[in-house]
Amino acid sequence: MGFDLDYARKVINAEAEAISSVTPIVDAPFAKACDMIYGCSGSCIVSGIGKAGIIGQKISATLASTGTPSHFLHPAEAVHGDLGRLRKNDIVIVLSYGGETDEIIRVINLVKRLEIKLIAITGDTESTLGKHSDVVLCMGEMSEVCPLGVAPSVSTACMLAIGDALAFTVMKARNFSVEDYVRFHPGGSLGAKLMTVEQSMMFKPGEKLPIAKATDTIKKLLGKTSDVKRHGAVMVVDNDGRLAGIITDADLRRSMTKQGQRAFELRATDVMTADCKRIRADALASEATAIFHKYRIDELPVVDAENKPVGLIDVQDIVTIKVVG
Repeated sequence: MGFDLDYARKVINAEAEAISSVTPIVDAPFAKACDMIYGCSGSCIVSGIGKAGIIGQKISATLASTGTPSHFLHPAEAVHGDLGRLRKNDIVIVLSYGGETDEIIRVINLVKRLEIKLIAITGDTESTLGKHSDVVLCMGEMSEVCPLGVAPSVSTACMLAIGDALAFTVMKARNFSVEDYVRFHPGGSLGAKLMTVEQSMMFKPGEKLPIAKATDTIKKLLGKTSDVKRHGAVMVVDNDGRLAGIITDADLRRSMTKQGQRAFELRATDVMTADCKRIRADALASEATAIFHKYRIDELPVVDAENKPVGLIDVQDIVTIKVVG
């Protein structure tokens, strides 16, 4: 069968142009909507029916993952018990291009009865939804691009863009960080790639670290670190507590093979690898992965801004969380 690919391109271009055309919606009412979402002490409830409802579910999910508590309320289920999800300190965002659907009007009545603030994303300010909302984000009249001109396409694409603009503007105002984002996305490759070294290293704040002074003998070093949990290296520090080098199990084996019993009387500074690779605790774990791969090492000291050891990360820790370099 031959498909009309020119028409397919027309669909994409039409939706792109429509999204661009709603940029003027970012005005005073939009700022007010952002302020309502930012200042909401409850949850941001998103509702819509049909295709607009599906878009609403995505917008709610985006809000929830970027610092704004949110869930979706299906209009039909609202009158069958789900109305109990609403509280007076919530705000509601309703998506409806026409603003006159029966299920939507029922939701409006229920929301107004509970004295909850309402934001509308619609195509008609004078619709029932528009007239009863505290803030109206009006897209204006649009022509759907489907062959029959009726299936939601252009309108839902614009709703999604507006919802994303709201969510991300509020996210930016919250100074939502990478660490915050990872906290809401602990699973999957995305969360792993955004995980920090501090979150993935084997040692946690307050735990005893495998550390020895540069002047310690190997015998003293082993005594100091014998009760430290799993590790394959000892970090060596200078008199100021700054990282001076690292001694790995392999370094010790080589020293003992070469020196025999005399190896126990050597100083840490005689055995250590000076000026070793290191990484900051706030760096991404993926950066640690790159160092492991590039230099083919198994242990990487973690330091603070003053170059003092705060942890140790093992290549196996990276493998466990499946960070891909």
